[in-house]
Amino acid sequence: MTVIFVVFAITGTTASYLSKPILSSMGITRDTLNPFLYWPLYILIILPVYKVLLVTIGTIFGQHTFFKNFVFKMLRGMKLGFISDWFENKKGA
Repeated sequence: MTVIFVVFAITGTTASYLSKPILSSMGITRDTLNPFLYWPLYILIILPVYKVLLVTIGTIFGQHTFFKNFVFKMLRGMKLGFISDWFENKKGA
């Protein structure tokens, strides 16, 4: 359980940290955009970054299967299950 909690902590912090430079590279900063637009965009950028990092960092800590299944479950909960279905079909092909 400790490893899983550590992975979640590292992933959340890293996703938040990396999302700002991603937005900045697109020319989007808090100074150039209305806060009502900036924060939803920031959250939309964090979501895919978080999912990729969760599986990557989970793999580094030896928990690939747990975090892969967790991300797929999260995608289905967000009504984006077609993404996990696509990955599963690619694996079987």
